[in-house]
Amino acid sequence: MTSLRALGRAGVAAGLAALLVGAAACGTAGPRSGGEPTGAASAWIISGVTEKAFTNSFDAWNAAHPDKTFAVQSFANDPYKQKIRTAVGAADAPTLIYGWGGGVLNSYVRAGSVDDLSDLAADPALADRFLPSIAAVGQIDGKTYAVPNNGVKPVMIYYNKDLFAQVGAQPPTTWGELMALVPRFQAAGIAPFTVAGQARWPLLPWFSYLVDRVGGPEVTDAIVANRPGAWSHPAVLRANTMIQELVDAGGFVNGFASIATDSGADTALLYTGRAAMSLGLPATYQNIQTGAPDFLAEGKLGWFPFPAVEGGAGDPANVVGNPSNFWSISATATPEEKQVARDYIKEELLGERYAADLLAVGNVPPVAGIDDEIAASSDPAYFRAVYDLAANAPHFQLSLDQALSPEQGDAVLTNLQQVFLGQITPEQFSDAMNATIAS
Repeated sequence: MTSLRALGRAGVAAGLAALLVGAAACGTAGPRSGGEPTGAASAWIISGVTEKAFTNSFDAWNAAHPDKTFAVQSFANDPYKQKIRTAVGAADAPTLIYGWGGGVLNSYVRAGSVDDLSDLAADPALADRFLPSIAAVGQIDGKTYAVPNNGVKPVMIYYNKDLFAQVGAQPPTTWGELMALVPRFQAAGIAPFTVAGQARWPLLPWFSYLVDRVGGPEVTDAIVANRPGAWSHPAVLRANTMIQELVDAGGFVNGFASIATDSGADTALLYTGRAAMSLGLPATYQNIQTGAPDFLAEGKLGWFPFPAVEGGAGDPANVVGNPSNFWSISATATPEEKQVARDYIKEELLGERYAADLLAVGNVPPVAGIDDEIAASSDPAYFRAVYDLAANAPHFQLSLDQALSPEQGDAVLTNLQQVFLGQITPEQFSDAMNATIAS
């Protein structure tokens, strides 16, 4: 594969042009109207702004390989997670399984639902393509079962610069400074934070960051390892207490429990001036790029890492989020389908055009040697911040709903939502989660 660094400005521009053409045309990879999608292999993807980069890739592949094509279907985030779990359990998964790594991938491996891709990952054509720290997330017990297919996704705080200027605020570097901003924004009639509580998972970064900042990554490591009583660690109790203190102080927009994220309703509150900040994945930037491009063009969006907690043991440079998304190959696919998927991964996955398309929609690909591409992008400062945050983090914690088993992931989302709504205490949260640990 030609070095991605050699792509330069011309490659990014070409990728953007291809993206626009692909968005305007009927995708060859999509399902056919009036029936089920057809093709030699299949893939399910998540709908939204990054969807364009995926469909461009599959469209280009199908056009160049008419004898080994993909049929692609897209789903909203939460419905997809339920649908893919059911499909994998029923041995009816698509050829390429879109995932996040962690406990869910581990459950697939233990059930024999996905193929070992170690030989493919070691292929010289692929081995040096991905950032090693990101590629490692697709490994279980030293073997590769998933390869990166999307941008790096560290969570950070996005803010409306105009609203900060209105109240004379600066980005907080400590939790105390963040809490001190709450009454200042409230006095100006501005919600300090927007969050999509309906989907539940956008609440997770608050918990994960606070646990890390208070107790360090060892606390979450013990949780993921299912050590008895791990959920009763003082850092867990303190994190949930701090969350409830923020909620009780009016830190979130009224009615946050009913706000959806798939429609971008949470992000819209940020760029329309109703909320000052949002703790989120790079999808926050992408939603603004789609819904309010002038907001970005005018330099009104700012960002900063999650603040330190005074007296906490965690390194403020630690990051939570999703290192990337990943492709696995279904063990129940036919040999012909598996070969199509392997050829696609080897020849197309995160290649020059693919990586350029990710940048064009606001996602930083987890590949080495993209300094020139970042410099030539539409927002070099933002993309560099995202790339460096992920690449330089001493510890990058995968979202707990993916790091844990599927059953525990559901339980932590349900119980955390109840913490935010004040329906259970921090102690009750810990008791409920400790009950999910197998004896």
